[in-house]
Amino acid sequence: MSDEQAKPRHTRTRPIRVPGPLWDAYGRICERLGTDRTNDLLDHMRARVREHGDEADRAGLAAAEAELAERRARKGGRPKREGTSRAPDSE
Repeated sequence: MSDEQAKPRHTRTRPIRVPGPLWDAYGRICERLGTDRTNDLLDHMRARVREHGDEADRAGLAAAEAELAERRARKGGRPKREGTSRAPDSE
């Protein structure tokens, strides 16, 4: 399998178990702070890797940051697939 085949085409979701009242309270707090749950959790994860990670962990963080920057830089969503007439959002 090539690197391109192994690389996910989108950022994966990671379900976690959280009691509803905690999730709701956290959402309200994030809103008051001018952020959202996703960005707040990502910031927390980055801080933990920087504080407690080893060289491999920090390299993983750098790779993740590059992936996020690449995805955010795209205009108009996902790039069209080459060699197929399938719409990009029909995965």
